[in-house]
Amino acid sequence: MDDAEVLHVAARDIPIPTSVSPEAQAVLAMGYVGPPPRDYPSIDDLEGWRQYVAETNEFVLSMIGDPLAALTGTIETRHDLATCPIHVLTPADHAEDDRRVYFDVHGGAFVLGGGAMCQRTAVSAQNAVGAVTWTIDYRMPPDHPFPAGLDDTLAAYRLLLEQREAHEVVVGGSSAGGNMVAAMLQRARDEGLPMPAGAVFNSGGFDLTRSGDSFRTNDGLDNLLDGTAAAPMELFVGDRDPRDPLLSPLYADLSGFPPSILLTGTRDMLLSDSVRMHRALLAAGVAAELHVWEAGGHGGFLGMAPEDADRFAQMRRFCERCWSR
Repeated sequence: MDDAEVLHVAARDIPIPTSVSPEAQAVLAMGYVGPPPRDYPSIDDLEGWRQYVAETNEFVLSMIGDPLAALTGTIETRHDLATCPIHVLTPADHAEDDRRVYFDVHGGAFVLGGGAMCQRTAVSAQNAVGAVTWTIDYRMPPDHPFPAGLDDTLAAYRLLLEQREAHEVVVGGSSAGGNMVAAMLQRARDEGLPMPAGAVFNSGGFDLTRSGDSFRTNDGLDNLLDGTAAAPMELFVGDRDPRDPLLSPLYADLSGFPPSILLTGTRDMLLSDSVRMHRALLAAGVAAELHVWEAGGHGGFLGMAPEDADRFAQMRRFCERCWSR
């Protein structure tokens, strides 16, 4: 993109829209609430990246508090895989004959979101879909370069298929987790594994070339992402071609993918990724639906507005349709 034509736009103030709920307006008025700005380590500074990951995860946990505070059932940590733990969350009202499983892959810019944050993401997913939820604390850079995390994700899906029929499973991921799910589905299909009943892509990052329009037009409007998100992406990509379909699923053969739902917002820096991925899925003959919330950022409205409840309800309705087929 460095040699692309540039359109110079005059600086202007962007008002908080009155088209969203008062709660959403309050979140938008907060502006950027992500980790404080900082200089990123160089790509080869592994210790610097380790420090960045530790400090940023600690910052996020300090903002959200107890990661299991919203858990209404039980959580069990299993070590079926040699490489990473699996957390299994079971709702308090779970019926023994209910075999539905939601397999959640956490986000975090490909380097964050592990440990307690992985569990926190799964709690939100379980509360949204109302079913047993699996999540994995997959390996990430800087210590475990690509494709370690993808290998873990596929291994966990393969393990899940030993315990459930494919039609009993819906897979999903947010942000970088959506990328991982799309990459995992490619490998699962190519290795002859059955496809799950459906796939949920929540503000997924599908194009690591960062060529989408919204990556720049929404920089400064998204309250969770800003342009510095490029640095962790570059660490994840390393010296590989960012158009590799397993790194940027937007450029993949998407034929045979399960029915999919993509959720985003008009202020999401990765809005273009969802829009373009939706078109690519349709072109591949996949049943795919796209839902875009007015003024929503990469994290929606941080779970603090009615629009977030609507988003989770849409996600649940989609999953229930997939499980009922």
